Amino acid sequence: MPRLLSAPPFRHPRDREIFALAVPTFFALVSEPLLLLTDSAIVGTLGTEALGGLGIAGQALMTLANLCVFLAYGTTSAVARHFGAGDIPSGLRNGIDGLWLAAIIGAAIVAVGFPSAPLLVDALGASDAVAPYALTYLRISLISIPALLIIMAGTGVLRGLHDARTPLVVAVAANVANLVLGILFVLVLEWGIAGSAWATVIAQSAGAAVYIRVVVRAARRNGVPVTPSRRGLKESATAGFALFVRTLALRVALVVTTAVAARLGDPEIAAHQVAFQVWSLLVFALDAIAIAGQAIIGRYLGSADAAGARAATRRMVEWGVLAGVVFALAVLLVRPWVPLPFTSDPRVHALILSALVVVALLQPVSGVVMVLDGVLMGAGDQRYLAWASTWALVAFLPFAALVLWGTPEGSEHRLTALWVAFGVWMAGRGVTLALRARGGAWLITGATRPR
Repeated sequence: MPRLLSAPPFRHPRDREIFALAVPTFFALVSEPLLLLTDSAIVGTLGTEALGGLGIAGQALMTLANLCVFLAYGTTSAVARHFGAGDIPSGLRNGIDGLWLAAIIGAAIVAVGFPSAPLLVDALGASDAVAPYALTYLRISLISIPALLIIMAGTGVLRGLHDARTPLVVAVAANVANLVLGILFVLVLEWGIAGSAWATVIAQSAGAAVYIRVVVRAARRNGVPVTPSRRGLKESATAGFALFVRTLALRVALVVTTAVAARLGDPEIAAHQVAFQVWSLLVFALDAIAIAGQAIIGRYLGSADAAGARAATRRMVEWGVLAGVVFALAVLLVRPWVPLPFTSDPRVHALILSALVVVALLQPVSGVVMVLDGVLMGAGDQRYLAWASTWALVAFLPFAALVLWGTPEGSEHRLTALWVAFGVWMAGRGVTLALRARGGAWLITGATRPR
């Protein structure tokens, strides 16, 4: 009978390499959802409607920003391949073009998003009481989108070069600043939900300035021009299209989930906001292994070591499952106390407790999904990722519709049913990614992957 683990924890020869990237990436990633949970607690002092407004606006902003996640993930894999092949200047050239593309896309999102903000809020199903809070937060926070995309692109460059410490320092500093400013603006100066949004704008703008300085200095040391290249911009945009489709399918699933929760009622959307932030916190932690996988797999394939890439993949999947089991137990352990900082409404409290059971059970599946997603992304297998995400979305939508139109109104189990439907989506992603990883079509070596 084959062993479940290829080696005991921390005894595998590749564990040091994995954790050298995963540990600082974990703390960088986990700092963001932790601060979002803190934002939720601060805004929650303004009432259930304000907390629901934060959930609606937050989902819209995450959708707008994460559709451009190729700026980070695509850059990581491309830079890592050049790094593995010993060609750092070419990797930095990709990074500089990524920063320029991030600034251009960010400006376009602001130009389109500001006038269309009321339509976005309405499309997500905000009630008349929740909509004003969501609109205020959304319009102010849109200002920070260019900075956020620059941070994503800069992070991709540094992680591709196997530098996970600098993104950690920047992320923690920016999020601590966001926390301090949020407390000052909302609780001390009493700016309401607008104060939380302005805190985000200031913190992310400062973070973007740091990334620009770090990447530009590295480029100049390696003789790489910092001006944009039309060819490089075009290649970066073209290479990211399949990854854009993959992310679009993922975001549609998340937006549909939020929209259904909003239509179930104000207590449901408020509870969903808290449960979703807990899920995001845990997924970001699991994503640390996935992002390490992007850099590690890219480097192995760039140096023409397909066997090393496959061995590292198996080990990272093992760690993803182990982490998922630990997180599941942790959620169940702290579950009775999770709602206390966020709400005093007894119905919202009960809904949060029910949803968290499903959140816990999803963690081992999430571990496999996140790791394999990162591995295939590091291999440059974005086209398959686009198709896999699309088919998982197709499987999920009927279950989401069944929750909205097929469950009794007023039932206290409707939000839990929605999270079960969300689990169907995660399972669909896991099956499609595992089938691909077992084959060898993704193991293409060389400094660049043929398009």
